[in-house]
Amino acid sequence: MNIDARVGMAVDGAQSALNSAAAVRTTVADAGALSLSQKQPPQPRFGTVENLLAGGIAGAFSKTCTAPLARLTILFQLQGMQSEAAVLSKPSLWREASRILNEEGVRAFWKGNMVTVAHRLPYSALNFYAYEKYNKFFYSNPILQSYLGNGSSSPFVHFVSGGLAGITAASATYPLDLVRTRLAAQRNTMYYQGIGHAFRTICREEGLLGLYKGLGATMLGVGPTLAINFATYESLKSFWLSHRPDDSTLIISLCCGSLAGVASSTATFPLDLVRRRKQVEGAGGRARVYNTGLFGTFKHIFKSEGMRGLYRGLLPEYYKVVPGVGITFMVYESLKTLLCPPPAP
Repeated sequence: MNIDARVGMAVDGAQSALNSAAAVRTTVADAGALSLSQKQPPQPRFGTVENLLAGGIAGAFSKTCTAPLARLTILFQLQGMQSEAAVLSKPSLWREASRILNEEGVRAFWKGNMVTVAHRLPYSALNFYAYEKYNKFFYSNPILQSYLGNGSSSPFVHFVSGGLAGITAASATYPLDLVRTRLAAQRNTMYYQGIGHAFRTICREEGLLGLYKGLGATMLGVGPTLAINFATYESLKSFWLSHRPDDSTLIISLCCGSLAGVASSTATFPLDLVRRRKQVEGAGGRARVYNTGLFGTFKHIFKSEGMRGLYRGLLPEYYKVVPGVGITFMVYESLKTLLCPPPAP
C-alpha cells in the first residue's frame, strides 16, 4: 500500500513538473512573439486601386516636373539623324534651350506633355502594380524561396521583378510613348496637330504596325532600366534605413530614387537613343536613315558618330532623371502612406 502511494506521488510530481515546463515554454514563446511584433511595425493593406492610383499619379507628376529636360533629351538624341544634323550641328544644352524659348515660347518646353501624362498615368500605374505583384509571387513561392532564401532582402528578386514590371507596362502602353516622342520631336513645322491626329496619321501612312516602331529596342531597354532602377533603389533604401532608421521617408525616397535613376540611365542610355531614332524615322516626311534592324542601327550609329554618338543627350538625361526618378519614388511612397496608413499597433 505504501509502495503504491509513493509511486502515485512520484507520478503526480513528474506530471506537475512537465506541466510547469510546458507553461514556461508557452510563456517564453508568447514573449518572443510579442517582442517580434514590437520590432516589426504593422504594414498597411495596399489594395489594387490604391496601388494603381499611387503609381499613376507619381509618374504623371514627375514627368510634368521634368518635361522641359525630357524634350531637350529627345532633341539631342535625334541630332545624328540626317534631317536634324544641320540644325544641331554644334549641340549645346543652354543654346538649344534658348532657341526653344525664343522661337517657340515657354509653353514649347511642355510640347507633347499632355500625351506624356496620358502615357505615364497607365504606364507608371501598371509598372508599380506589376512590380508589387511580381515581388509577392517571388516571396510566396516556396520553390523559388528554397533557392533564393529571404526574398524580401534579395537584390536579385527586386532586379527580376523590376525588369518584368517594366516590360509588362511598356508593352501595354507603347503606342502612347511613340506618339509622345513624335510630338516632342516637332520643331517649327507642326506635322501632327495633336494626340488624335497623330494616331490617325501614323495608322494611315505607316499602318497599325507603325504605332509599334522601335518596340524591339524598347523591350531590350526598358527591362534592364527598370530592373536596375528598382534593385538599386531597394538596396540603397535598405542600406540607408539600417544605418539611419529615423530619417524622413521622403528624403530617403528622393535621394535613393535619384541615385537609382543615374545608375539605370547610364547603363541603358544607348538603347533608349536607338529607340527614339527608330520611333521618329520616316515621320513627317523625314528621310529614312536606318534601313536595318536594331543591331544594324547600333552599328550604323557607332560607325558614323562613334561611341559618343550612342550617349548623345546623356547630360540633359541626367538633369532629368536625378529629380524625375527621385520625385516618382517620393510621391509613390507618400501616396502609399496617405491612401493606406498603417494600422495602429
